[in-house]
Amino acid sequence: MGKFEIKKRKNNEFQFDLKASNGQVILTSEGYTTKENCKNGIESVKKNSQIDTRYEKLEAKNGKPYFNLKASNGQVIGTSEMYESVASRDNGIASVKKNAPDAEIADLTI
Repeated sequence: MGKFEIKKRKNNEFQFDLKASNGQVILTSEGYTTKENCKNGIESVKKNSQIDTRYEKLEAKNGKPYFNLKASNGQVIGTSEMYESVASRDNGIASVKKNAPDAEIADLTI
């Protein structure tokens, strides 16, 4: 089962990573000024992860595919790693869909 990990950045912002059951990070959030906002971001990922149109499939300047997961208002709530192929990126999206809805939340800032 997947897991959300809440961390604190060096600039004191909070962020979360969604990890697959194998421990690989499959989605990373932007920085949040409060832990409460970070938790709201996690809930948004859980809710939006099942909606195909919320995934924006992109290509970085170096040609590597990646994706963003967006909320209903169009705001990016998570970004994937860079992948070596489109197929790998699509597997990453499938992994978010599988892991996000029931993932536990681990607060590493305590």
